[in-house]
Amino acid sequence: MKKHIPNAITCLNLLSGCIGIVLAFNTSLATTTRMDNLVYAGYAIIIAAVLDFFDGLLARLLHAYSEIGKELDSLADMVSFGVLPAVIVYHLFLEADQIAGLSTYLNYAAFLIAIFSALRLAKFNIDTRQSDNFIGLPTPANAMLIASLPLIISDASSFWRAYLLNPFFLFIFSLGMSLLLVMEVPLISLKFRNLDIKENLLRYILLLSSAVLILIFKFAAVPIIIFIYIVLSIAQFRLIR
Repeated sequence: MKKHIPNAITCLNLLSGCIGIVLAFNTSLATTTRMDNLVYAGYAIIIAAVLDFFDGLLARLLHAYSEIGKELDSLADMVSFGVLPAVIVYHLFLEADQIAGLSTYLNYAAFLIAIFSALRLAKFNIDTRQSDNFIGLPTPANAMLIASLPLIISDASSFWRAYLLNPFFLFIFSLGMSLLLVMEVPLISLKFRNLDIKENLLRYILLLSSAVLILIFKFAAVPIIIFIYIVLSIAQFRLIR
């Protein structure tokens, strides 16, 4: 039974992703707007990310590694951090000004995120270089960034609303994040094998700066955190080289 505990948490991750997709498409409640539904879908991604963290943590603590657990984790991540973020971006395209003759096709660029997330997860499963660090942006980090967008936009005082709901920005964003998922860029893994400060210095810096930024900027801090994560990763691997 012990070895199935992480798998059960992975299934909850998958359930959260499925519920998030339903929430994003939910138009039956007259009391909610499309943006409200996307905010709830963003919360579903956050819940899935927490569950994704704990299934891996418990697998290490309980020594409950298994091949089925590895495959199940990727399948759950594909829904929660691949399909659901793509659905959110698709609905953001629909919220943006529609361009006659172009938006009908441009809106589907959102699903590049699902396609490249699948490629990212498939590469991760067979790439032996990614046992301690990542190559390319992890799908949970990409999904968390996308989850923050409706939360930022829904803030009535948001300065960024007009920019984030621009169809051309959304197209460039979808393409850029898709490429970043599979790009040969080494990034820090947040897996702590021990609590040694010297060995995990950049991880501690990232976590501490993330906590401070979230307290100050709330959900608007997520894009900044992802940027810091990429910069710290590049700095670390350049120093090592």
